[in-house]
Amino acid sequence: MRTYFFRSMTTLAILTSMTLSVLAQSSGFDTTRMDKNVDACEDFFEYANGSWLRSTQIPPAEASWGTFNILRDRNDGTLKEVLESAVRTKSAKGSDTQMIGDMYATCIDEASIEKAGIKPISKYLKAIDKVKTAADLQREIAELHNFGFGVIFGFGAGPDLKASNNVIVNASQGGITLPNRDYYTQTDAKSVETRAKFVTYMTNMFKLLGDSESTAAANAAKVLDIQTRLAKASLTPVERRDPDSGYNKITVAGAQTLTPNFDWNAYFATRGVPAAGDFNVAPAKFFKEMNSMMTDVSIADWKTYMRWMVVNSSATSLPKAFSDENFNFFGKHLSGQKERQPRWKTCVQTVDRSLGEALGMEYAKRAFTPAAKARMNVLIDNLMASMKGRIEGLDWMSPETKVQAQAKLSTFKRKIGYPDVLRGYTGLEIKRDSYAGNLVRSNQFQIKRNMEDIGKPRDKSRMGMTPPTVNASYSSVNNDITFPAGILQPPFFNFDADDAINYGAIGGVIGHEITHGFDDSGSRFDADGNLKMWWTNADRAKFDERAACVVKQFDGYEVQPGLFINGKLTLGENIGDFAGLTVSYYAFQKSLDGKPRPANIDGFTPEQRFFLGWAQVWAGKYTPEAERQQVAGNPHALPRWRVNGPMSNMPEFAKAFGCKAPQKMIRPNACLIW
Repeated sequence: MRTYFFRSMTTLAILTSMTLSVLAQSSGFDTTRMDKNVDACEDFFEYANGSWLRSTQIPPAEASWGTFNILRDRNDGTLKEVLESAVRTKSAKGSDTQMIGDMYATCIDEASIEKAGIKPISKYLKAIDKVKTAADLQREIAELHNFGFGVIFGFGAGPDLKASNNVIVNASQGGITLPNRDYYTQTDAKSVETRAKFVTYMTNMFKLLGDSESTAAANAAKVLDIQTRLAKASLTPVERRDPDSGYNKITVAGAQTLTPNFDWNAYFATRGVPAAGDFNVAPAKFFKEMNSMMTDVSIADWKTYMRWMVVNSSATSLPKAFSDENFNFFGKHLSGQKERQPRWKTCVQTVDRSLGEALGMEYAKRAFTPAAKARMNVLIDNLMASMKGRIEGLDWMSPETKVQAQAKLSTFKRKIGYPDVLRGYTGLEIKRDSYAGNLVRSNQFQIKRNMEDIGKPRDKSRMGMTPPTVNASYSSVNNDITFPAGILQPPFFNFDADDAINYGAIGGVIGHEITHGFDDSGSRFDADGNLKMWWTNADRAKFDERAACVVKQFDGYEVQPGLFINGKLTLGENIGDFAGLTVSYYAFQKSLDGKPRPANIDGFTPEQRFFLGWAQVWAGKYTPEAERQQVAGNPHALPRWRVNGPMSNMPEFAKAFGCKAPQKMIRPNACLIW
């Protein structure tokens, strides 16, 4: 379930997990991956990674392959060892070892899943079948939400964006199956093909539920019609980047006026949620359309839609025929995968999602040391000092706004490796009897825990990601940065590498997350994590002018013939890369003060190795299908432009490699913000 906490969290990367590979390194850096026949000043991504790009094939079970993927794969191998040990160990009921072991054991037991058939979802289907009236329909929507099925709209507890210490109820757009609204509305040939494939997928799934060919096809068409209406009323990926678009706090009475055909008090009662107090209902246009659909769409069609949402959400825990259909659409068509990943990987990821704290702490014991945490704190301190200096030195920002910016920076909090306070799983029952049963109980446990937060002071100590995650994040409402243990491994963070490589790699990541607090969206939140404008109007106009330069730059990058990066969608992440790399570069330079200049390594100066460190952590290849998916909805640019884009604006890069205009890695009108 998407909540506003997670919506306000900006992450470093969104990539799928990959199969095991070994990243060869020399002194923390692999020169064999380079293509020195390429001019570094024409295409630095190719120069740093060209040999690897030519020799590396995307594994058939993957949609992309790169440094992130290799590290995730390595981490998955460690998690597999933890889980297989837990399966063999006789542990006390309710212990972490018992729960992660039994969850993994039931997931890996495909024979039992086949034997169970559709029994795991039969009770939901029977309940849907009993719906006769509008009141029945609305009660069933709430009941399905109680079990984690995302029908029609999203609902959960999260921070009040304008009073971030408070936890309120958030109702948000939702109810669709394709990645975002544009998949339902765009009319290009690929979008039309995807919708046709989607209808075929739905038809096949309805047939597996027992519908005839003609009934299944008719049902698929009904679902597409309903979801298309929901999609057209939804915000676009670009619109969702505006934090104000997701804020519409109103009273229950106000919500009832907005949606007179939907009984919010009855919904709250079924969910076990206190109805008192204001709650967030956004975007308003989505809920106005939902209100119309409550009467425009027949009960029978709503029942068909709900059947679809249940079976699609449950596909990977049902017999192979269901999961194969799911993979054929989402894996093959949308992502370009040629085959499914090994079952053990699916199960590792399931346990991480369901019992991530328990599994993650075992991972951290094996992969993350106190020395690593101490070193990360030093690096963060240095990057924070560098960012402070960058703000102070800005010639376009007024002293008034600088005071506010420095106040926000000074209140940044950090989370490194794993949570300092463990919440545990008391009350959750995991048994070695049914995979689907374990998933249901886990979902209910998490939903109940989320609902219990409503009306309470918000706990800002929670990490938001599990310890093995290969990612990093900034949270606007927490005003904090998070670095799970999973990413604090080579090549991002390498004790055997020189400082130049580490500042270019993990330093760039740290800088990226820090500067998310000052990108086009994060900069709208103040030091306390509240959506509040702290800029002068004149300074904001100057910022927006500089941001427009970044948008224009990335709008010009063509991924495939006719397929361009969306500069507005990727703006926040691009600012994070631009500024983060700059902040880290000057932190590295500052770290050299008073020390003998480091010797060249592998024929490269420290400054050159800094940039090579960043370039190689972004080594990556995508299937054409995955590229299209990334461009359509992912706020991150593809790897090539996460390297060439920022560096082509940096005179520090040009100096390091002796680049001269009009070479491509020197932009004639550089985009400079922080």
